[in-house]
Amino acid sequence: MSQLIALLLCVFAALASAEARVRRYKWDVKYEFKSPDCYRKLAITINGKTPGPTVLAQQGDTVVVEVTNGLATENLAIHWHGIRQIGSPWSDGTEGVTQCPILPGETFTYRFVVDRPGTYLYHAHYGMQREAGLYGSIRVSLPDGVAEPFAYDYDRSIILNDWYHKSTHEQAVGLSSIPFGWVGEPQSLLIQGKGKFDCSKLAPPSSDPTACNATNPECSPYVLTVVPSKTYRLRISSVIALSALSFQIEGHNMTIVESDGHYVEPIVAQNLFIYSGETYSVLIKIDQEPSRNYWITTNIVGRNATATTPPGLAVLNYYPNHPKRVPPTYPPSGPIWNDIAVRLAQGKAIKARQGYVHTPPPKSDRVIVFLNTQNTIDGYYRWSVNNVSFRHPHTPYLIALKENLRHVFDQRPPPDQLYDFANYDIYQKVNNTNATSSDSIYRIKFNSTVDIILQNANTMIENNSETHPWHLHGHDFWVLGYGTGKFDVNNDPKKYNLANPIMKNTVAVHPYGWTALRFVADNPGVWAFHCHIESHFYMGMGVVFEEGVEKVGKLPLEIMGCGETKALKRP
Repeated sequence: MSQLIALLLCVFAALASAEARVRRYKWDVKYEFKSPDCYRKLAITINGKTPGPTVLAQQGDTVVVEVTNGLATENLAIHWHGIRQIGSPWSDGTEGVTQCPILPGETFTYRFVVDRPGTYLYHAHYGMQREAGLYGSIRVSLPDGVAEPFAYDYDRSIILNDWYHKSTHEQAVGLSSIPFGWVGEPQSLLIQGKGKFDCSKLAPPSSDPTACNATNPECSPYVLTVVPSKTYRLRISSVIALSALSFQIEGHNMTIVESDGHYVEPIVAQNLFIYSGETYSVLIKIDQEPSRNYWITTNIVGRNATATTPPGLAVLNYYPNHPKRVPPTYPPSGPIWNDIAVRLAQGKAIKARQGYVHTPPPKSDRVIVFLNTQNTIDGYYRWSVNNVSFRHPHTPYLIALKENLRHVFDQRPPPDQLYDFANYDIYQKVNNTNATSSDSIYRIKFNSTVDIILQNANTMIENNSETHPWHLHGHDFWVLGYGTGKFDVNNDPKKYNLANPIMKNTVAVHPYGWTALRFVADNPGVWAFHCHIESHFYMGMGVVFEEGVEKVGKLPLEIMGCGETKALKRP
């Protein structure tokens, strides 16, 4: 018996060792000239590439990423989007919230545990660097011997983004100026870092013959080679800077099976609607005519960009056809850009998969209503939440709260609710002349349950309301419901899905509509909650939650060095 016990202990020790591996990455981040859509411009690369390397790990692994900032004149921070950072809030990678930025020439080490399988992202979280190319995929698999609730033969990651020819510096200057300079629509859509810009449309024509080269192999279409009769899991992620997207594969249905790290009831779709910061897994069967290749396309929805931004194109290559063989058909056209109903229907249709349902608490302890508005403050265009436009502090909140530096940000609580439900007209342009900017934060009671109502309204343009994907750091939340028009505080909560709502970390609120979500404030730390559209967050569309910060362990010196934390960094 003692020998059996000893043998079992050895087996358990081996299993524990296998489940607790450390995945190490060493990244050099630099500016390099790249031509992802044939137009040559400076892009931010990781080890010479954009998108950066895919982070591969198994559930329970510790990921260690040593990042060296080689940007010369810019600070840096990298956010691990969808990783909850339980026990490591200082590795969330949110400049001004959880850490001081990585200074030029310095090296910073992120260390965190990937506690759940699924599809996630990483991207820059300093200024607007994300849209300069600093992003990539995270793929967390189940432990060995544990099966997914669906079968497939191969696993692939595809990341979608839009691409601008202006630098992020030029864009930021325009957004921060009087008169206001909008970033405009993107020049291209990229699939796995590859797109195609029509070089003849350069205006004015460039005198530099290398500025745009349609024959550059860097901008040849992305090719996904597949084997007939096999089933592929495609992990689709969006780091789009501005637009909502549709994604489709010519002649093939997609079965949606996972979103933001959670299994969903399988849904068959021809178009996958995806918003910035969202991730989905879809299954496709390679069962079409094998003698040809097929188009993979992505199109902008939610914005009328048809005249300015062409669809993104890639090729589904049926082996053994040549990967450069062009499909014999025209690429399928995308859905109508302003058809909100089909996008709303997809959101409502996605439910947690049977056997994997985590039911939310039956009621909340606190309800916060966030009215999304566009404002001018001292002549500057800003986005605001409840008429408060977010302003980053010089001293990160996590350090300020842990070290009791209360004077470094506004201690007055921001409003849980702004508008009069009965009288505020979400369909009219409203002056909102009382808007202010602030670095105040929401203090949430630890382990309490919080409902967030995201309410969309008219912008400063007549008859215009926009799609906003909202991302919560440090948590997953239950999506309780969507609606059109103005949220009815008395009746709409009665319609919440409390039986099998999907859990996510990013969710869209649609034009002139509302979205309700619920989360439990059970992760000690300070967490950003913001619109994932790059220019909108830059213009103030976000808030910060604090919960149980007194339970956070000793902060590493590595996250300090800015604002009033300079003295704290000294050993």
